[in-house]
Amino acid sequence: MSLDFLRGIIPPVPTILNDKGEFDRAGMGIFIDRLVESDVDGLLFLGSAGEFAQLSNPVRKQIAEFCVKHVAGRKPVIIGTGACGTPEVIELSDHAASVGADAVIIVNPYYSLMNEERLYRHYRTISESISLPILMYNFPALTGQDLTPSLVKRIAEDCPNIVGIKDTVDCISHIRDLIIQAKGARPDFRIICGYDEYLFSTLALGGDGAIPGTANFAPEITCGIYKAFQNKDMATIMELLPRLSVLSQLYALDMPFSWLLKEAVRVTGSDIPTGVAAPATEPDEKTKKRFRELLKQAGF
Repeated sequence: MSLDFLRGIIPPVPTILNDKGEFDRAGMGIFIDRLVESDVDGLLFLGSAGEFAQLSNPVRKQIAEFCVKHVAGRKPVIIGTGACGTPEVIELSDHAASVGADAVIIVNPYYSLMNEERLYRHYRTISESISLPILMYNFPALTGQDLTPSLVKRIAEDCPNIVGIKDTVDCISHIRDLIIQAKGARPDFRIICGYDEYLFSTLALGGDGAIPGTANFAPEITCGIYKAFQNKDMATIMELLPRLSVLSQLYALDMPFSWLLKEAVRVTGSDIPTGVAAPATEPDEKTKKRFRELLKQAGF
């Protein structure tokens, strides 16, 4: 498959769980079908929004297998295979390849911080051990450690099957420097933002798209901005950006925001359960009230 799918709008799909925190295949299937019928360019399972860090590896494998099988080639599929240990990442990535995933996304190790040489070795060892295209995933607010533009450039130059990065950093200059350094050294290297509201800025700077949580329930907004950018349609961009700005406030309402994403999917038309993986819980009524206000303000 061409790597052209690693651009545009790729939602980080929540894992649908019942009220006991168990994987709900029926709900997941309903949700996948909805996303496949939308304008998104691919589907990312078992990322941060997919609650991968709260799930055991056997459950992660079950979810990966189910999701790839249910998508059935209708959209490209990326599976999150990040873990703290290099062998564990390789095991999960090999499994993703065996069930038919198109690519994997790998967050850097968390808890035990590594110097840049060890981070380089981590990614290089993985790249030399697995067959699938790899997206790096930088989320220093959660991992405790930044993947610097200079490190990413080095990895991009030395590891051909590491094809891009999702950069979830609340600073557009970080994305700018990734574009200048990594994409400057390797023009086909994908720079994809993790924060929804940085989509337009990322595209304007020469990046390739976004992995936005709001695309799970409002794909018309980020997909609309992406298509309008391709068509140089600034009027549409200016119409959609304020709605995206409102929706982006959802992430600050609760930690983690897993339930909010699932509830947004439910209230916008999909009959799914909204259970979350422990120790996460459903938010309090004050948070839910503010959540409903934001959805209304954004036109839902």
